[in-house]
Amino acid sequence: MDVRLLAIAAAALPLAACMSSEAPAESTPPPPAEMTCNADAVQSHVGHRASPEMGAAILKESGARTLRWGPPRSAMTMDYRQDRVNVMYDDAYKITQVTCG
Repeated sequence: MDVRLLAIAAAALPLAACMSSEAPAESTPPPPAEMTCNADAVQSHVGHRASPEMGAAILKESGARTLRWGPPRSAMTMDYRQDRVNVMYDDAYKITQVTCG
């Protein structure tokens, strides 16, 4: 065998290893359906007393994933999350506002 041919074959071998076919992508399950808050569906709870049971009902009826209570005179972050329902109440635990975000 010619030495030049052997040298060319030896140089091409590492390149051939890099050109292997791609493995098929693993199938992954689709992400869970997005839970989006609908504040219009829970406006009937404004004026009711804030309680854990009322919070659970608002969470379920709004379709949101998480519930955030807003006590009087409390600071809240301004980050918007489409899957969160916010329930604000006054000193008497009366719900004053229900919003999404």
